[in-house]
Amino acid sequence: MHNQTVVARPSVEIHPAEGPVRAVAVFCHGGAASSLVPPRDQALSLARMRAVERFVRRAGRSRGVVTQLLRYRVAGWNGEAADAYADTRWAIQRIRDDYGEDLPIVLVGHSMGGRAALRAGGDPQVAAVCALAPWTPPGEPVAHLRGRTVAILHGRGDRWVPARLSADFALRAREAGASVARFTVAGGHSMLRRAHRWHTFAADVVLGASGIEPIPPYLTNALHRPVPEGLAVGLRSRGGSGRRGSRCRRPCARR
Repeated sequence: MHNQTVVARPSVEIHPAEGPVRAVAVFCHGGAASSLVPPRDQALSLARMRAVERFVRRAGRSRGVVTQLLRYRVAGWNGEAADAYADTRWAIQRIRDDYGEDLPIVLVGHSMGGRAALRAGGDPQVAAVCALAPWTPPGEPVAHLRGRTVAILHGRGDRWVPARLSADFALRAREAGASVARFTVAGGHSMLRRAHRWHTFAADVVLGASGIEPIPPYLTNALHRPVPEGLAVGLRSRGGSGRRGSRCRRPCARR
């Protein structure tokens, strides 16, 4: 519960597309379970998400993708206040006001930002949610994701947000009627080990879900695999994404 006045306002760092706008990707960084302090500019969670946003921007701006890094009012989720979720909804409405109701939006979130993106993923304008090591506590709602596309990537060695939490969330979301693919990768919560896999995964989801590029086969296959195969797909890399401005390799699922 809030016990003090929060004066900060959410904001977005906007990076425009080259040419006609075809999609908007919103990037939601991590945070704390409880905090009413505005996120610091030097926060590691913000730096991590800024790196993901920068990679997707380079891959998508020439194809008409606007990228927006969301800056929360406060650094915490704060229980029922769900501040990061409220700010994500604000960002979606801002896009609707600026571009209308037909432009596809892809939400990309890490940790607490993944929780916010998944919570906001039921908005009719959201084409997909890309959740990176999302914080999904037991009982996190899933019914609103019916008919939505959700792609999750989680480090098997994550000690901050155990991978079993997103495994449970993915299963419940599938059972609720969402189209869910969940992948695992070596490494922990920071997304620093083999960061190109995390970055390329996000770019694949943004470009594929928005219809700018075909959805890569590794994602399509996982979305159609039965439980549990489609919710615990190991990810490795292979050469040749072929994207302009990208030197990283496209990840693919282990057979």
